[in-house]
Amino acid sequence: MTLLTIERISMRFGGLVAIDNVSFDIRAGDITAVIGPNGAGKTTLFNCITGFYKPTAGRMTLRAEDGREFLLEQIPGYRIAKEARVARTFQNIRLFAGMSVLENLMVAQHNRLMKASAFSFAGLFGLPGFRRAEREAVDKAKFWLDKLGLTAQADDSAGSLPYGGQRRLEIARAMCIDPVILCLDEPAAGLNPRESQELNGLLRAIRDEHNTSVLLIEHDMSVVMQISDHIVVLDHGKKIADGTPDQIRSDETVIRAYLGEPEEEDLPPEIAADVAAVTGAAATGEVRR
Repeated sequence: MTLLTIERISMRFGGLVAIDNVSFDIRAGDITAVIGPNGAGKTTLFNCITGFYKPTAGRMTLRAEDGREFLLEQIPGYRIAKEARVARTFQNIRLFAGMSVLENLMVAQHNRLMKASAFSFAGLFGLPGFRRAEREAVDKAKFWLDKLGLTAQADDSAGSLPYGGQRRLEIARAMCIDPVILCLDEPAAGLNPRESQELNGLLRAIRDEHNTSVLLIEHDMSVVMQISDHIVVLDHGKKIADGTPDQIRSDETVIRAYLGEPEEEDLPPEIAADVAAVTGAAATGEVRR
């Protein structure tokens, strides 16, 4: 089933067109990657989907399993995570560094706990409904800490975790709202090869075990090509390709967007050899950008 339909989305900032008439579908159960050179409009597209921006034109329709439809461009941004269950992480880590690892996961469940506490009344008097909701929230936080190997650091400050641990904690925090779509902005940025492979396994598990579709922006082609079911390529705000990893690898428009227009025979021999090497690496998913 098609979970999210992006129809003719455009985003303009005055005279600057950041996204220009982009359309594609995200299928339920897929890992979909959005790739493209720097400045292609990838993060702007994410910001539209998750409510940080309201697109200048176009429609974004999310279809829930119960048949409801959410028009994301019409929902206030703060309600998209709560009602449509669209969660995200950011290119730059945005944890609450002074709070503990466990507290970061509890904060993600704030809306649910506030509702159970009758906006503090039930929590103040420790009524059974609130105590039950609080236990469930703690159990969910512990589940994700255990799954990510962070249980021993539960009481440590989030800012004290190594970089890879902070990346994993951000993903766990987003998963605490039980999203139908998890949007990840460059989750492999700054990770070493071992950590990137662990990330691949985590994203597959999120897709397979938690009924959550994944939409990610990523420059690490080894991550993109190994785990993606579907890839969308942007360049200068326009969609230039849309298909499976095999289709994207061999798409000449995509290769030109990354490597430039000149044909190899027009290049000096030493540069042509470098281009040939990069093109071959791209085809095998070995390029890290």
